[in-house]
Amino acid sequence: MALISEALKANAGVYHGNTICQEKCQFLLKEVGLPSGLLPLQDIIECGYIEETGFMWLKQKKKTEHYFKKVGRHVTYGPDITAYIGKLGIKKLTGVKAKELFMWLSVTDISLTASEGEKPATAAKVIFHSSTGIFRTFPAAAFEKEFDGEVIREAEVKKM
Repeated sequence: MALISEALKANAGVYHGNTICQEKCQFLLKEVGLPSGLLPLQDIIECGYIEETGFMWLKQKKKTEHYFKKVGRHVTYGPDITAYIGKLGIKKLTGVKAKELFMWLSVTDISLTASEGEKPATAAKVIFHSSTGIFRTFPAAAFEKEFDGEVIREAEVKKM
């Protein structure tokens, strides 16, 4: 497990328990404009966020594996995930690997882009960068949070 020093924790909002950590994770993704299903973690035991620097961490009980059907990619999320969150992206990400061909590559950056005149939430592309310099671009809609096999977008939730 990665050690988060007590000095870092003193300057951060620290939360314990899966329910509150899931909510905080979703809130942070929404704040930077990223899709809500990008971090499908389970059994989160601790999360924290330092607003001044954008540093965040998530600790889960064990490694989580997820298959994103719409893009045909396997992703593993380690027990410890750290990153710096900024406007329209995540930088210096650790603890996340994606399968590309026959190799597992560390995902280091995730950014969101939209063509000129497009609304980021509907027409955006998510770009994943690895430590090897390889990057892949996918539609943001492919990473919307799924509930029982159905994708529920934020606009649909507001109507309910």
